[in-house]
Formats: sequence, C-alpha cells, structure tokens
Amino acid sequence: MASTTTRLRRLVSDELGECRDADLDRRLAELDDLADSAFADDSARPVFAVLGDETRYRLARVLAAADDELCVCELEPLVEVSESAVSHALSDLVDAGLVRRRKDGNWRYYDATELTESLLAAADREVTDS
Repeated sequence: MASTTTRLRRLVSDELGECRDADLDRRLAELDDLADSAFADDSARPVFAVLGDETRYRLARVLAAADDELCVCELEPLVEVSESAVSHALSDLVDAGLVRRRKDGNWRYYDATELTESLLAAADREVTDS
C-alpha cells in the first residue's frame, strides 16, 4: 500500500503542483466512492468469471458458433477434458446465464444464449477493429 500511495502522491503532486496530506486523502476518498459505485451492482461478475476458465470459454465459443444445440458427448472431444468436467463446466455456464440446457430422455442438450453470442460478437468486433 505504501508504494501505491507514494505513486498516487506523485500523481496528485504533478496534477496540482503540490500534494498535501489532505489532497491525498481527498483523492483516496474519491477513488473509494468510485469503487463503491462500480461494484454496487456487480451482477455481471459471474458472467466474466465463468468465461475466465479455458474449458468454459471454449464450450461457450463452440456453442455460440453451432447452428443447433449440442450434447455433452459431442462437446467432450472438442475440449479434451472428461465428460464429467464438461458437464460441470456446462453447469457453471448455465448458472451464469450463458448457456441453456434441455433434457430429452437420457440426453442433455446445450445451446448458447443471446447473451453469450452478444458478448463474444462484441469482443470479436473490438479486437478486430483495434
């Protein structure tokens, strides 16, 4: 924390021409308010957290690209993990609202939600445009 406040003190000093303790305290309070505001409604966090895992990301990507729903047995060879790991990853994606699940007898089918397709499309556009 000391090096963080030292750097912040230098920034405030560069901006104001000097930096008193009150200036630093004021900026720290502003940053605390910003953090409180940014995390007040953190409902999107599970979406990004679940996509941070390589297997779940790949499953979401494949399901978004697929023309139709896919079964676990079709997804397993695409991510090279066990069927159990695929099922667990898909369950996490369902819980985050990124994938829909449909049961038909002994089979479970999965499909990407509009949220998944929109997020991936937006990310692709931004990466391609930059």
